[in-house]
Amino acid sequence: MTLSLTLGMSIGVRRTMYMMWGELIGVALVSVLAVIGVASVMLNYPAAFAVLKYLGGAYLIYLGVQMWRSRGKMAIDLTAPANSQRARGELAIQGFVTAIANPKGWAFTISLLPSFINPDMAITPQLTVLVLIIIISEFTFLMLYATGGKTLRKLLEQSDNVRLINRISGSLMMAVGVWLALS
Repeated sequence: MTLSLTLGMSIGVRRTMYMMWGELIGVALVSVLAVIGVASVMLNYPAAFAVLKYLGGAYLIYLGVQMWRSRGKMAIDLTAPANSQRARGELAIQGFVTAIANPKGWAFTISLLPSFINPDMAITPQLTVLVLIIIISEFTFLMLYATGGKTLRKLLEQSDNVRLINRISGSLMMAVGVWLALS
């Protein structure tokens, strides 16, 4: 989402969509691999699944605390000229690599998605529906972030506003971590 927001601010929504396609393919791949891998662990080693669930919850709480402690600086320079000449393929690869190399994405996916899979039913139809819901949701939010980039550009230039957004996001992340550990 941060990449979508950043690219929306710097190169515009239309060009950011190339990154989104790569991101969506990567998210689908991570989702499928996480559910298949965790489903096999869940069925064969229920105690190991419980440990993964607690570790995932603890990691999300840790991320929330880190967001709270953030100093509120943007990682990009909004005054620099936009590099709108980046190749479409480069943007798509950037989105794909961002999705598959993101440890937070893996932790969140591994921790949360298996709870939506019923081990007594066929996994393929469940996984198909789950991945479709994830892809539609992901695309919707990527578009919202990219579109909001222009509007938020002025707001995010002030570090106090970035700090507030980080604290709200951090609180939500910690709440999800606690919910995950207790579910």
